[in-house]
Amino acid sequence: MNLKYEVIPEEKAEYCRDLCNELMDFQQSKASITPERFDSMNFDTRMLTSIKSARHNYIVVVKDHDMNDDIVAYVYTNFSPKESYSNDFATFFDLSTVKKENVGCLSQFYIKEGYRQFGVGSRLFTLSMDWLKTYEDVEDYFVFTSNGNQEALEFYQRKGFSISHDILDGFITVLRSNRRG
Repeated sequence: MNLKYEVIPEEKAEYCRDLCNELMDFQQSKASITPERFDSMNFDTRMLTSIKSARHNYIVVVKDHDMNDDIVAYVYTNFSPKESYSNDFATFFDLSTVKKENVGCLSQFYIKEGYRQFGVGSRLFTLSMDWLKTYEDVEDYFVFTSNGNQEALEFYQRKGFSISHDILDGFITVLRSNRRG
């Protein structure tokens, strides 16, 4: 497998459209609690909206050089005002528990079937966390996993994130870490 990791600017986020939509379908297929919430979730409503509200964005795509540089995985991480996590959809965490004005969020993470279990996820995770740590004014990091995605939940826990709480009646599990942790 000849994989290339490439940081892309937010102006090229469109490269992630197909995989982002595949991620939403994957999450819906796993969900046992209100899977219909995913009906309106796609690249335009999730990734583009998040990119616009973030202060800084970090997108890494993984290309399979042996398959005409097809994009087979991506991670989208951002640095955002904590207030952006309280909106019409949900309040993702108690804002008063975050001392700084901004939070880091590993927002989207997807690896195509056939490319899992080769260390791609660990490498993308490390790249994201290293990027977040470059921002001194961010102490709290969040990941939000949808219900039914036990593999993702366990992956983030192995990487040092702890379950904080559930929101939307268990639809999403909030995981949290701290830059000092």
